[in-house]
Amino acid sequence: MGATKADEFSLKDNRVSGFAKALSHPARIAILRLLLSRKACICGDIVDELPLSQSTVSQHLKELKQAGLIKGDIEGARVCYCIDEEAWQKAASTIQNFFGLKETDESKLCCE
Repeated sequence: MGATKADEFSLKDNRVSGFAKALSHPARIAILRLLLSRKACICGDIVDELPLSQSTVSQHLKELKQAGLIKGDIEGARVCYCIDEEAWQKAASTIQNFFGLKETDESKLCCE
């Protein structure tokens, strides 16, 4: 696998990128919606709700967990997933701050 140059960018840019990557697949959005509508969810329950295989759901859960948006607690042979409330708020704030960077002064638009 090739070398990454992520360390050459600011911490803020890497945070926005990490959250954006986690949100970049419709299956992950569906998983997040499902977890937001419930307190917690076992992987098998998520599989029952989505048109995806268990291994695919597990891979998407792994991506969401790596981004810090969800957490999983081991309950015997199963893992119960839920939204990480603190990380969720941080992600929302980070993305809102990024989208707030745009100039609102229409005289500064370059493409018109």
